[in-house]
Amino acid sequence: MDILIAILYGIVEGITEWLPVSSTGHMILLNSVLDFKNVSPDFFSMFEVVIQLGAILAVVVTFFQKLWPFRKYKGEIVPRPDVWHLWGLIIVACLPAAVIGVLFDDAIDALFYHPIPVALALILVGVAFIYVEDRQRGTESVITSTQQFTWKTALIIGLFQVIAAVFPGTSRSGATIIGALLIGVSRPCAAEFTFFLAVPVMLGASALKLLKFGLAFSLNEFVVLIVGCVVAYFVSMAAIKFLMDYVRKHDFKVFGYYRIALGVLVLIFARNL
Repeated sequence: MDILIAILYGIVEGITEWLPVSSTGHMILLNSVLDFKNVSPDFFSMFEVVIQLGAILAVVVTFFQKLWPFRKYKGEIVPRPDVWHLWGLIIVACLPAAVIGVLFDDAIDALFYHPIPVALALILVGVAFIYVEDRQRGTESVITSTQQFTWKTALIIGLFQVIAAVFPGTSRSGATIIGALLIGVSRPCAAEFTFFLAVPVMLGASALKLLKFGLAFSLNEFVVLIVGCVVAYFVSMAAIKFLMDYVRKHDFKVFGYYRIALGVLVLIFARNL
Protein backbone atom coordinates (compact mmCIF):
# COMPACT_ATOMS: atom_id res chain seq x y z
CA MET A 1 0.00 0.00 0.00
CA ASP A 2 2.82 2.42 0.83
CA ILE A 3 4.37 1.78 -2.59
CA LEU A 4 1.10 2.69 -4.33
CA ILE A 5 0.85 5.86 -2.24
CA ALA A 6 4.45 6.74 -3.11
CA ILE A 7 3.57 6.37 -6.81
CA LEU A 8 0.66 8.78 -6.40
CA TYR A 9 2.86 11.30 -4.60
CA GLY A 10 5.43 10.98 -7.37
CA ILE A 11 2.77 11.71 -10.00
CA VAL A 12 1.50 14.77 -8.11
CA GLU A 13 5.04 16.04 -7.51
CA GLY A 14 6.06 15.55 -11.13
CA ILE A 15 3.10 17.53 -12.44
CA THR A 16 2.69 20.28 -9.88
CA GLU A 17 6.37 21.09 -9.32
CA TRP A 18 6.68 22.51 -12.82
CA LEU A 19 3.23 23.80 -13.60
CA PRO A 20 2.72 27.04 -11.61
CA VAL A 21 -0.06 25.58 -9.45
CA SER A 22 1.76 24.88 -6.15
CA SER A 23 2.97 21.40 -5.33
CA THR A 24 2.49 22.22 -1.63
CA GLY A 25 -1.24 22.82 -2.01
CA HIS A 26 -1.69 19.54 -3.82
CA MET A 27 0.45 17.64 -1.31
CA ILE A 28 -1.71 18.94 1.54
CA LEU A 29 -4.88 17.75 -0.19
CA LEU A 30 -3.34 14.38 -1.06
CA ASN A 31 -2.13 13.93 2.51
CA SER A 32 -5.65 14.58 3.77
CA VAL A 33 -6.97 11.49 1.99
CA LEU A 34 -3.90 9.23 1.76
CA ASP A 35 -1.66 8.36 4.69
CA PHE A 36 1.41 6.16 4.57
CA LYS A 37 0.96 3.15 6.86
CA ASN A 38 4.50 2.23 7.85
CA VAL A 39 6.57 5.41 7.88
CA SER A 40 7.34 7.87 10.67
CA PRO A 41 6.01 11.47 10.69
CA ASP A 42 9.60 12.74 10.47
CA PHE A 43 10.20 10.60 7.39
CA PHE A 44 7.06 11.92 5.69
CA SER A 45 8.12 15.53 6.37
CA MET A 46 11.44 14.76 4.70
CA PHE A 47 9.84 12.71 1.89
CA GLU A 48 7.64 15.61 0.75
CA VAL A 49 10.77 17.63 -0.01
CA VAL A 50 13.33 15.02 -1.08
CA ILE A 51 10.95 13.52 -3.65
CA GLN A 52 11.91 16.63 -5.63
CA LEU A 53 15.24 14.99 -6.49
CA GLY A 54 13.51 13.02 -9.22
CA ALA A 55 12.03 16.22 -10.61
CA ILE A 56 15.46 17.92 -10.55
CA LEU A 57 16.98 15.10 -12.56
CA ALA A 58 14.31 15.62 -15.22
CA VAL A 59 15.43 19.24 -15.64
CA VAL A 60 19.09 18.25 -15.89
CA VAL A 61 18.34 15.61 -18.53
CA THR A 62 15.96 17.82 -20.55
CA PHE A 63 18.22 20.87 -20.61
CA PHE A 64 21.59 19.13 -20.41
CA GLN A 65 22.99 20.83 -23.51
CA LYS A 66 22.09 24.26 -22.14
CA LEU A 67 23.34 23.60 -18.61
CA TRP A 68 26.51 21.54 -19.10
CA PRO A 69 29.39 24.08 -18.85
CA PHE A 70 31.96 22.16 -20.93
CA ARG A 71 32.30 21.04 -24.54
CA LYS A 72 34.74 19.04 -26.58
CA TYR A 73 36.95 21.12 -28.90
CA LYS A 74 39.73 19.59 -30.99
CA GLY A 75 39.81 16.55 -28.77
CA GLU A 76 39.96 18.56 -25.52
CA ILE A 77 37.37 19.45 -22.91
CA VAL A 78 37.05 23.23 -22.77
CA PRO A 79 34.73 25.53 -20.77
CA ARG A 80 31.72 27.24 -22.32
CA PRO A 81 31.79 30.88 -21.13
CA ASP A 82 28.14 31.50 -21.99
CA VAL A 83 27.01 28.57 -19.83
CA TRP A 84 29.27 29.62 -16.95
CA HIS A 85 27.68 33.05 -17.19
CA LEU A 86 24.23 31.43 -17.11
CA TRP A 87 25.19 29.52 -13.95
CA GLY A 88 26.34 32.78 -12.43
CA LEU A 89 22.91 34.27 -13.12
CA ILE A 90 21.25 31.19 -11.61
CA ILE A 91 23.32 31.44 -8.43
CA VAL A 92 22.59 35.17 -8.07
CA ALA A 93 18.86 34.49 -8.47
CA CYS A 94 18.97 31.66 -5.93
CA LEU A 95 20.96 33.38 -3.17
CA PRO A 96 18.08 35.38 -1.58
CA ALA A 97 15.82 32.31 -1.23
CA ALA A 98 18.73 30.14 -0.10
CA VAL A 99 19.59 32.52 2.75
CA ILE A 100 15.96 32.72 3.86
CA GLY A 101 15.57 28.95 3.66
CA VAL A 102 18.66 28.17 5.71
CA LEU A 103 17.92 30.75 8.40
CA PHE A 104 14.17 30.38 8.76
CA ASP A 105 13.18 26.95 7.39
CA ASP A 106 11.68 25.63 10.64
CA ALA A 107 9.99 28.93 11.53
CA ILE A 108 8.39 29.18 8.07
CA ASP A 109 7.06 25.62 8.32
CA ALA A 110 5.62 26.31 11.77
CA LEU A 111 3.97 29.60 10.80
CA PHE A 112 2.72 29.03 7.27
CA TYR A 113 2.68 25.32 6.43
CA HIS A 114 -1.01 25.00 7.25
CA PRO A 115 -4.06 24.67 4.99
CA ILE A 116 -5.44 28.20 5.37
CA PRO A 117 -2.18 30.13 4.65
CA VAL A 118 -1.51 27.79 1.72
CA ALA A 119 -5.04 28.30 0.36
CA LEU A 120 -4.72 32.08 0.61
CA ALA A 121 -1.38 31.96 -1.21
CA LEU A 122 -2.95 29.81 -3.94
CA ILE A 123 -5.76 32.30 -4.46
CA LEU A 124 -3.64 35.47 -4.30
CA VAL A 125 -1.06 34.21 -6.79
CA GLY A 126 -3.87 32.97 -9.03
CA VAL A 127 -5.32 36.49 -9.07
CA ALA A 128 -1.81 37.84 -9.72
CA PHE A 129 -1.41 35.60 -12.78
CA ILE A 130 -4.68 36.86 -14.27
CA TYR A 131 -3.80 40.49 -13.51
CA VAL A 132 -0.28 40.29 -14.93
CA GLU A 133 -1.43 38.56 -18.11
CA ASP A 134 -4.15 41.19 -18.64
CA ARG A 135 -1.63 43.94 -17.97
CA GLN A 136 0.95 42.51 -20.38
CA ARG A 137 -1.56 41.79 -23.16
CA GLY A 138 -0.45 43.35 -26.44
CA THR A 139 3.03 44.28 -25.18
CA GLU A 140 6.17 42.90 -26.77
CA SER A 141 8.60 40.95 -24.60
CA VAL A 142 11.96 42.71 -24.36
CA ILE A 143 13.81 39.58 -23.21
CA THR A 144 13.32 36.42 -25.24
CA SER A 145 16.45 34.46 -24.30
CA THR A 146 18.41 33.84 -21.12
CA GLN A 147 21.44 35.18 -23.02
CA GLN A 148 19.84 38.62 -22.72
CA PHE A 149 19.60 38.37 -18.92
CA THR A 150 21.59 40.85 -16.86
CA TRP A 151 22.61 40.43 -13.23
CA LYS A 152 19.76 42.81 -12.32
CA THR A 153 17.25 40.65 -14.21
CA ALA A 154 18.38 37.53 -12.35
CA LEU A 155 18.29 39.29 -8.97
CA ILE A 156 14.75 40.62 -9.49
CA ILE A 157 13.49 37.15 -10.40
CA GLY A 158 15.36 35.77 -7.38
CA LEU A 159 13.61 38.23 -5.08
CA PHE A 160 10.25 37.00 -6.36
CA GLN A 161 11.43 33.48 -5.55
CA VAL A 162 11.81 34.58 -1.91
CA ILE A 163 8.02 35.03 -1.77
CA ALA A 164 7.62 31.33 -2.53
CA ALA A 165 10.32 30.43 0.00
CA VAL A 166 8.41 32.24 2.76
CA PHE A 167 4.80 31.43 1.85
CA PRO A 168 4.05 27.76 1.01
CA GLY A 169 1.36 27.55 -1.64
CA THR A 170 2.77 30.48 -3.59
CA SER A 171 4.57 28.10 -5.98
CA ARG A 172 8.23 28.66 -6.71
CA SER A 173 7.64 28.48 -10.45
CA GLY A 174 4.56 30.69 -10.14
CA ALA A 175 6.39 33.45 -8.25
CA THR A 176 9.42 33.48 -10.54
CA ILE A 177 7.32 33.42 -13.72
CA ILE A 178 5.22 36.36 -12.51
CA GLY A 179 8.38 38.29 -11.63
CA ALA A 180 9.89 37.52 -15.03
CA LEU A 181 6.75 38.55 -16.93
CA LEU A 182 6.59 41.87 -15.06
CA ILE A 183 10.07 42.85 -16.24
CA GLY A 184 9.42 41.92 -19.86
CA VAL A 185 10.65 38.34 -20.12
CA SER A 186 8.79 36.19 -22.65
CA ARG A 187 6.70 33.27 -21.38
CA PRO A 188 8.91 30.49 -22.81
CA CYS A 189 12.04 32.17 -21.50
CA ALA A 190 10.46 32.74 -18.07
CA ALA A 191 9.42 29.09 -17.85
CA GLU A 192 12.85 27.88 -18.94
CA PHE A 193 14.70 30.03 -16.41
CA THR A 194 12.47 28.90 -13.57
CA PHE A 195 13.37 25.31 -14.47
CA PHE A 196 17.06 26.23 -14.25
CA LEU A 197 16.57 27.90 -10.85
CA ALA A 198 14.98 24.71 -9.54
CA VAL A 199 18.22 22.75 -9.76
CA PRO A 200 20.21 24.47 -6.97
CA VAL A 201 17.13 25.52 -4.97
CA MET A 202 15.52 22.09 -4.80
CA LEU A 203 18.84 20.30 -4.45
CA GLY A 204 19.70 22.54 -1.49
CA ALA A 205 16.28 22.09 0.13
CA SER A 206 16.47 18.31 -0.30
CA ALA A 207 19.99 18.18 1.15
CA LEU A 208 18.89 20.27 4.14
CA LYS A 209 15.95 17.96 4.87
CA LEU A 210 18.12 14.84 4.49
CA LEU A 211 20.73 16.24 6.88
CA LYS A 212 18.06 17.02 9.46
CA PHE A 213 16.47 13.58 9.12
CA GLY A 214 19.71 11.63 8.93
CA LEU A 215 20.05 8.30 7.14
CA ALA A 216 18.15 6.12 9.61
CA PHE A 217 15.71 4.72 7.05
CA SER A 218 13.79 1.53 7.49
CA LEU A 219 13.77 -0.69 4.40
CA ASN A 220 10.16 0.28 3.69
CA GLU A 221 10.97 3.98 3.96
CA PHE A 222 13.96 3.65 1.65
CA VAL A 223 11.87 1.89 -1.00
CA VAL A 224 9.08 4.45 -0.66
CA LEU A 225 11.56 7.31 -1.20
CA ILE A 226 13.16 5.69 -4.25
CA VAL A 227 9.81 4.86 -5.85
CA GLY A 228 8.54 8.41 -5.28
CA CYS A 229 11.66 9.94 -6.83
CA VAL A 230 11.64 7.64 -9.86
CA VAL A 231 7.96 8.31 -10.60
CA ALA A 232 8.49 12.06 -10.10
CA TYR A 233 11.32 11.94 -12.65
CA PHE A 234 9.31 10.34 -15.46
CA VAL A 235 6.22 12.45 -14.84
CA SER A 236 8.37 15.61 -14.66
CA MET A 237 9.84 14.84 -18.08
CA ALA A 238 6.33 14.92 -19.55
CA ALA A 239 5.22 17.97 -17.53
CA ILE A 240 8.24 20.05 -18.59
CA LYS A 241 7.66 19.24 -22.26
CA PHE A 242 3.96 20.06 -21.92
CA LEU A 243 4.57 23.45 -20.29
CA MET A 244 7.23 24.52 -22.79
CA ASP A 245 4.92 23.61 -25.69
CA TYR A 246 1.89 25.22 -24.01
CA VAL A 247 3.40 28.63 -23.25
CA ARG A 248 4.58 29.13 -26.82
CA LYS A 249 0.91 29.46 -27.86
CA HIS A 250 -1.01 30.33 -24.68
CA ASP A 251 -0.79 32.57 -21.63
CA PHE A 252 -0.78 31.58 -17.94
CA LYS A 253 -4.32 32.69 -17.08
CA VAL A 254 -5.69 29.15 -17.04
CA PHE A 255 -3.27 28.36 -14.21
CA GLY A 256 -4.52 31.42 -12.35
CA TYR A 257 -8.12 30.21 -12.52
CA TYR A 258 -7.06 26.71 -11.50
CA ARG A 259 -5.14 28.08 -8.48
CA ILE A 260 -8.16 30.07 -7.31
CA ALA A 261 -10.41 26.99 -7.56
CA LEU A 262 -7.86 24.85 -5.73
CA GLY A 263 -7.45 27.48 -3.00
CA VAL A 264 -11.19 27.59 -2.45
CA LEU A 265 -11.26 23.78 -2.27
CA VAL A 266 -8.50 23.77 0.35
CA LEU A 267 -10.42 26.35 2.39
CA ILE A 268 -13.60 24.26 2.23
CA PHE A 269 -11.81 21.17 3.51
CA ALA A 270 -9.48 23.07 5.87
CA ARG A 271 -11.34 21.94 8.99
CA ASN A 272 -10.65 18.33 8.15
CA LEU A 273 -7.01 18.76 7.10
